[in-house]
Amino acid sequence: MEPEIREKQRAEQMYSLPTVIILASAMLSVAWIYTSKLSPEKKAAQIAQTASASEVATVSPDEEAVLPSSGIELPVTWGDLGAKLSSVGAIDAKRFEQLYAERGEYSEAYKKLLYENNPEKLRMTASNAGYLLNLFWALGLASKNPVLDSGEMQDPRYGGAGGFASTGGWTMAMGNGMDHYSRHMFFTLTKEQQALVEKVSRGIYRPCCGNSVHFPDCNHGMAMLGLLELMASQGISEQEMWKTALAVNSYWFPDTYLTIATYMKDKGVEWKDVNPQEMLGANYSSAQGYARIAAQVTAPAASSGGESGCAVGGSAPVRSPAKQGGGGCGI
Repeated sequence: MEPEIREKQRAEQMYSLPTVIILASAMLSVAWIYTSKLSPEKKAAQIAQTASASEVATVSPDEEAVLPSSGIELPVTWGDLGAKLSSVGAIDAKRFEQLYAERGEYSEAYKKLLYENNPEKLRMTASNAGYLLNLFWALGLASKNPVLDSGEMQDPRYGGAGGFASTGGWTMAMGNGMDHYSRHMFFTLTKEQQALVEKVSRGIYRPCCGNSVHFPDCNHGMAMLGLLELMASQGISEQEMWKTALAVNSYWFPDTYLTIATYMKDKGVEWKDVNPQEMLGANYSSAQGYARIAAQVTAPAASSGGESGCAVGGSAPVRSPAKQGGGGCGI
C-alpha cells in the first residue's frame, strides 16, 4: 500500500470519532437552546404532547373500544348553561374556577364552558370527564324536575333530600347546595320528554351505588340525571340516550367498564355489539351486579387512570343510605 494512502486512512481513523462527538454535541446544544427559549406554557404543552403520544401507543384495542383515546361526541350542545348556572348561584363561578386553577387544570375550554356560549357538540375525553361530571352535577341538582320533587330523594325515611352525597356534597354553589335543589327552570320538558327521562333514569345504574339514576343519591347519579334532561330537551331519542349514557359511564368508571367488556368478550360479544340498556342495568352496572361480574374475570386497568371519584374538593360528611361500595362523595 502506498505511504500516502496509509497516512490518509490513519487520519480518518483518528478524527472520525471526535468529529462525530463534536457534531452530536453541537446538535444537542442547539436543541437545548431552542427548548430553553420556549415559554413555560409551550414547554408544558410539549411534555403533555409527548406523554399523550406515549399513552395512545400503549392503549390496547380492547381499551380503545371502551374508552376511545380521541373521546366521544355527545349528541348535545351545552350552549350557555354554564353561565346560567353561575348567574343563579348553582355554581359559584369564581370558586369553581379557582378550584381547577389550583389543580393546574383550568384551560380555555373549561373557561368557555363556564362563562360563554358553546354552540358545538360536547366532546368527552378521559381528561375532561371529571370537569363535565361536575357541570352535569350542578345541572341535575339545580334543574326543576319531578324526579327530584317526588322521587326517592324525598322519601321521608331518609330525613329529607339534603343529607345525600349528591346534595350535601355539592359545595360549589352560592350558599347551600339545597338552596338550588330542583329550583331553576333551565329548560321546559314536554310530557313525552319527561316520560323519557323517567324511563331511562330508572334503568341506569352506577357501580359506586346500588341505586338507579332515578334515585340520584351520589354525584354520578345526579350528573347523569342532568345529562338525561339535557338530551331530552334537545330531542335525543331513547336509543341514543342509552348509548350515550353507557359511553359517559365508561369514562366516569373506566376500570369498571373495561372489566365488564372483558366479561362480555369472554362470552363471545365484542363491546361494539353489546346492548347499552342491558349493560347499564342493575345486573351489570349496580354495585352488587358489578361485584358479581368482577368476581368472574381478571380485571384490566385503564391506562388513563382509575375510577372517577366523587370529589370536587373537601366537604362535610354526607350520607347515602342505599349506597354500597365506592368511595366518599364530596367535591
